[in-house]
Amino acid sequence: MSWAGGDFGERGRCVLAPNANMMTLDGTNTWVLREPGARRSVVIDPGPSILEHLDAVAEQAGEVGVVLLTHHHLDHSEAAREFAERMGCGVRALDPAYRLGAEGLIDGDVVEVDGLELRVVGTPGHTADSLSFVLPAERTVLTGDTVLGRGTTVVAHPDGQLGAYLGSLDRLHALAAEHEVAAIWPGHGPVIDDALGALDFYIAHRRERLAQVEAAVLALTNESTLARALPHVDLDAGSGATVTPWAVVERVYADVDQVLWPAAELSVRAQLAYLTTRAGAG
Repeated sequence: MSWAGGDFGERGRCVLAPNANMMTLDGTNTWVLREPGARRSVVIDPGPSILEHLDAVAEQAGEVGVVLLTHHHLDHSEAAREFAERMGCGVRALDPAYRLGAEGLIDGDVVEVDGLELRVVGTPGHTADSLSFVLPAERTVLTGDTVLGRGTTVVAHPDGQLGAYLGSLDRLHALAAEHEVAAIWPGHGPVIDDALGALDFYIAHRRERLAQVEAAVLALTNESTLARALPHVDLDAGSGATVTPWAVVERVYADVDQVLWPAAELSVRAQLAYLTTRAGAG
């Protein structure tokens, strides 16, 4: 599936960064949003510090009211300060380290620029500082890396937390089920026109992977219950436990390109941490 960005709805323009790789898919989606007829725009995730990309974003954006970040990963945030200084505006983010100016972002905030309204939805899990932005006028949600336009995202332990991520998927699913959003404008890959269907898939996929990880742990430890098996798991190396996340990856992700196994290992660590917490709570 080819993806090159473009215009969406009456308010959205995706400028695709030239940083394609196995993790970023076709590249990072930088979103330029503007109310029809308005003077200023909002730029979400300026992306990497690549001059040709920032020039293209500046050309599409014109005067910029504010830069917003979905999360801190460099393929989304690296050029934020540089671009904002160039355009004479601030950067708003959940993490204070990535802000330019006094204003941050938290769940429930409303960002308004020349009639364009965005509602901030806290969606932690991919990272602790992950945010999504609902654009009510287009009935869409910009999800950063929480939901991708193709494939599924990595929940990278320890910053990524599976329990939080599952909660975020449920929150986005509720917005779709209540018809507040119909489409997803992601941080990588193509626009998704069926938000509810995509979120159904994401939730089912996570539950399936979690069950596969649990089954792998039981098989590798030759135990009958998770409570008995988890003490044999070595989450961070060096404990002397007998089962490593990599051994789980070899079983659960055997059908996945091995180039992606290091990223899968981070997700497995998050899954094992979640299972451990759940078992302790039980």
